[in-house]
Amino acid sequence: MKSPAQRTRDIERQAGYLKPEHCAPPPPRGNSGTMWFIRDSCGIVCGVITWLLVFYAEFVVVFVLLLPVKNVAYSLFNGVLFNGLAFLALASHARAMCTDPGAVPKGNATKEFIESLQLKPGQVVYKCPKCCSIKPDRAHHCSVCKRCIKKMDHHCPWVNNCVGENNQKFFVLFTMYIALISFHALLMAAFHFVFCFEEDWAKCSNFSPPTTVILLILLCFEGLLFLIFTAVMFGTQVHSICTDETGIEQLKKEERRWAKKSKWMNMKVVFGHPFSITWLSPFAAPDHGKADLYQYIV
Repeated sequence: MKSPAQRTRDIERQAGYLKPEHCAPPPPRGNSGTMWFIRDSCGIVCGVITWLLVFYAEFVVVFVLLLPVKNVAYSLFNGVLFNGLAFLALASHARAMCTDPGAVPKGNATKEFIESLQLKPGQVVYKCPKCCSIKPDRAHHCSVCKRCIKKMDHHCPWVNNCVGENNQKFFVLFTMYIALISFHALLMAAFHFVFCFEEDWAKCSNFSPPTTVILLILLCFEGLLFLIFTAVMFGTQVHSICTDETGIEQLKKEERRWAKKSKWMNMKVVFGHPFSITWLSPFAAPDHGKADLYQYIV
């Protein structure tokens, strides 16, 4: 005898139960090259704040920590390293924010589309009542993006976007590069404090001693805060990728219906197949190659 849940699932595959007549026809698809951007005021403010904080760190590092130092090699090496990592961090942020995370076509739960799926007996499909879409496996609805997102991990206001199937790589790179520049800034600030204590404060900065101290304290506070936050986020994202279980799936303790793959293969699914230096580049979209995104247990 079937349970109520099983009976409900058997009915859900029927076009009549999905009520396709309540769905308007899907909007015409625009140019595929159209940039993805979420018009959310909170997310836009958080995104602008993120860039301003990076620019502030750039200002303090260049004009307080590096230019006053007499050792040209030290200033040049650290300047190139910090600015290079900061550029990669902002590029990763932009790609995570402006990349479609894996949105399901809106309004495709029409009678014609459901019939075109040619569902087999016992096959289950689900309709999202909020965006009127047929939800693929492992897709969840985001109330901010107002779309169902494939393999949605969470919605991050700091990138003003969902973290999903198509942009998780860029989000992971963003957290990694922010953590690296935060650690680098803290390290340079510590060396500068030691240098200023040994020398005359008036000679170790182009600003007055009180201004220099305030700028360095704010930089250290920002660096420590972002280092802890992004390092923890980076670790949780890597763990989520290796276990092939999104944040929402972990939170809801959803039943695992997809085949278990090796941790290395799970990394290739997100960053691209095969392994290459492009894993670290925010300008290279992941090439999945032989890495199968969806393998389900029959």
